[in-house]
Amino acid sequence: MTDLHRALVQFLEQDFSISEIDHIAWTEAEPVSIDRYWSGRAAPAARHAEANLLWSSNAFYVRFEALQREALIISNNPDRSRKAVGLWDRDVCEIFVAAGSDACRKYLEFEVAPTGEWVDLAIEFEAGERRSDLSYSSGMQVAARIENDRIISAISIPWTAFGKTPKPGDLWRGNLFRCVGDGPDRGYLAWQPTLTEIPNFHVPERFGEFSFVN
Repeated sequence: MTDLHRALVQFLEQDFSISEIDHIAWTEAEPVSIDRYWSGRAAPAARHAEANLLWSSNAFYVRFEALQREALIISNNPDRSRKAVGLWDRDVCEIFVAAGSDACRKYLEFEVAPTGEWVDLAIEFEAGERRSDLSYSSGMQVAARIENDRIISAISIPWTAFGKTPKPGDLWRGNLFRCVGDGPDRGYLAWQPTLTEIPNFHVPERFGEFSFVN
C-alpha cells in the first residue's frame, strides 16, 4: 500500500490520569476525523467522531469524541472490572495498533464503550486466518462520559502492552473506528475505510500511519 494517510501522535511531557477526560493536554493533539463508513461512503454528520492521540515515555493515549443523536446501544448492567467480550456488538470506539511499520500481520485491538466497559485483544493473521487472543492483558485504563448529544471516551495503554516504546519520528500502523446503532442501520465508521464487501475492520493492508512527534 502506498500513499498512507498519517495521524500525528503528540508527545506529552507529563502523564495524567485517564479519568481526566477533559485535561488540557488533549487540546495539543491534532484531531483525526472518523467520518466515513468502512465502505468509504460518507457517514451522516450526526454519526461523526474524532480522535486525539498522545504519547509519553510511559503510555499511549487516545480520546474519542463522538456525536450521539440516536438511541444508545449499551449494556444495562455493565461490568467494568474485566474485559467485555462481545463489546464490538454494541456502541463502541476502537483503535487498532501495530507496533511498527511493516505488514501488520500482528496488531493489538483496544475498545471502549460509553458505559466505560472495555476490551483488549491481540490479533494475528496466519495462513490467511485471523486469530484473536482473548487472554491478552494490556493493562489498559479507560474513562467515558455520556452527554446530551455526544459520547466522550478515552484509553491509556502502557508501552509494556506493545513490548516496545516508540521514539520521536517512528511510524507505527493502525486504524480508528466507531460502531453506532443497531440492526440494518448500524454504522461501522473508520478513519481509514477498509473497503470490504461487508463490514470488516480487520484489514491491516488498509491501516494508516501513526507518526510519533515531539
